[in-house]
Amino acid sequence: MKNKFFLFAFIAIFAAVACVPVRKYDDLKTKKSKCDDELSQIKSENQRMVTENTEMKAAMEKLVKQVKKLEEDTFITGTFNRRINDNYNQLNKTYELLMKKYEQLLAGNATETEKLTSKIQESEFTLQKKEDELKRLQKELETKEYNLKKLEADLKKLETDLNGSQAELLEKQRKVNELQTILAKKDSTVKALKDKVSDALLGFKDKGLSVDIRNGKVYVSMDESLLFATGSWQIGTKGVEALKELAKVLETNPDINVLVEGHTDNVAFKGANQVKDNWDLSVMRATAVVKIITQNSKVDPKRLMASGRSEFLPIDPDNTKEAQAKNRRTEIILTPKLDELLKIIESN
Repeated sequence: MKNKFFLFAFIAIFAAVACVPVRKYDDLKTKKSKCDDELSQIKSENQRMVTENTEMKAAMEKLVKQVKKLEEDTFITGTFNRRINDNYNQLNKTYELLMKKYEQLLAGNATETEKLTSKIQESEFTLQKKEDELKRLQKELETKEYNLKKLEADLKKLETDLNGSQAELLEKQRKVNELQTILAKKDSTVKALKDKVSDALLGFKDKGLSVDIRNGKVYVSMDESLLFATGSWQIGTKGVEALKELAKVLETNPDINVLVEGHTDNVAFKGANQVKDNWDLSVMRATAVVKIITQNSKVDPKRLMASGRSEFLPIDPDNTKEAQAKNRRTEIILTPKLDELLKIIESN
C-alpha cells in the first residue's frame, strides 16, 4: 500500500514538471508565427518600396529628358527670335530707302515728262521707218514661203526614205537581239557543260586534271602524268578511267563538238618508224584519246577531231623542268554547235 502511494506521488510530480516545457514550446511557436508574419509584411513592404523606387527613377529620367528638350526648344526659339529681329531691322532700312527714292521720282517727274514727249516724236519717226521695212520684209517672206514649200516637199521625200532606213535598222536590231539571245544561251550552255564535266571528273582534280572556260569553250586539260608515260602514246589505266567519265557527259550532250589537242615540251623527241618527232608524238597522243572516247561510248565520231600542236603552244614559256611538265599535256576542247548563229550571220 505504501509503495503504491509513492508511485502515484512520483507520477503526479513528473506530470507537473513535464507540463512546463510544453507551455514554453507553445509560447515560442506563437512568437515564431508572429515573427514570420512580420517578416512577410516587411518583405512585402520592401518589394513595394523597390517598385516605387524604380517608378520614381523612371519618372525622374523622363523629367530630365523633358527638361533637356525644353532647353533645346528654348535655344531654338531664341535663335529664331533673333533672326526675326534682324529681318525686321533690315525691312525698316529698305522701307526708308524706298521712301527716299519715291521722293526723288516725284521731284524729277516734270523733267521726265518733257523727255517722254521728245521720245514719242522720235518713236513716230522710227515707226514710219519700221513700216517701210515691214513692207520690204513681207516681200522677202513671200519668197521664203515659196522656198519653204519646196523644202517641205523635199523633206517629205526624205522622210519616206528615212522610214525605209528605220525599218531596215529595226530589222538589224532584231537580228542583233536574236544574236545576243543565242550568245547568252551559248554562254549558259558552256557554263552548264563545264559544271557537268567538273562533277564527272571531280575524282581526278588533284591528279593532273583541270576544267575551265576560255573564249566561250570548255577546256579539259590533262597532264602527261595522268595519261601517258614519258615518250609514249599508250594511255594508262587512270587516264582511261577519266576519259570514260568524260565520254558519259559527251553522250548526253550531242550538240557539243570535241577537239583533242596534243601538246609536248620543247625537248626534241627522237623516235623511230612512224613517230619521229614532237609533231608525230602530239598527233598520236591526240588520236589515242579520240579512240578511247569512241571505243567506250556511243559518241558520234563525226563530232571529234584530233590535232597535234607539238611544242609550239606552251602555257609556260620558261625553260625549266616545271614549265616543261606543264606544257606536256592533252587538251580536250568542248565547243557548243553554233548552227543558229551561223544561219543569222549568213542571212545578212
